[in-house]
Amino acid sequence: MPYSGPPQAPVHVPPPIASLAGDRPLLAVWQNELGGLTFRIGDGEGDGEGRLFAKWAPAGSGLDLAAEAERLRWAGGFTPVPRVRDQGASEDGTWLVTHELRGDSAVSPRWKADPDTAVRALGVGLRRLHESLPVEDCPFSWSVERRLGRARRAGIEVPADLPEAPPVDRLVVCHGDACAPNTLLGDDGAWSGHVDMGALGVADRWADLAVATWSTQWNYGPGWEDLLLDAYGIAPDPERIEFYRRIWSVT
Repeated sequence: MPYSGPPQAPVHVPPPIASLAGDRPLLAVWQNELGGLTFRIGDGEGDGEGRLFAKWAPAGSGLDLAAEAERLRWAGGFTPVPRVRDQGASEDGTWLVTHELRGDSAVSPRWKADPDTAVRALGVGLRRLHESLPVEDCPFSWSVERRLGRARRAGIEVPADLPEAPPVDRLVVCHGDACAPNTLLGDDGAWSGHVDMGALGVADRWADLAVATWSTQWNYGPGWEDLLLDAYGIAPDPERIEFYRRIWSVT
């Protein structure tokens, strides 16, 4: 299975990222299964700008950082997300630089050791995101039809036995990748914001909830799904959970 997480070996620093960092401290903090990298720039002291985070997407990876920048700028008017500082492209790839959003990932060592607090924050944070982002003003879609269409254009084979989508429970502006690593917690264990918004768009809220609950298994072990749903304020819906997990796996 492709690896996604903190780099387990030294990584090559793309020249545009090195140039952006200048003489500031630079640390690779995350890599994904598509070859994307995230770097932390600076230590937050003495430079007047604070700590920055730079994402790098190599050419051909399929990662659309321009789309993420557009979504961050829109969502930032309603909910805590990273503020865009810079974006650009070269023949080798694209990059996106954001200002630090205070908080620690819900999968940092501290919160992995306290899954009860972390999972509650995941549910509360997702509910607040869904309630804060205005569906009627959102210019982005994350519908089943759009996701499947994009998958087909990318040459991904969509299973012939894929069922029709269940009726929409409630349309919200979904995060699009509501896995535990993309939720930030403050020192008090409360939700403080979200990151990685590249797929944000309008969809049934179960498109997020199915993946958010699934990610508790990957990050904390079995037995935490109902706690997340309880913190969100909703009862389990096995049919929608199964469907949207399958769509996630396909797209």
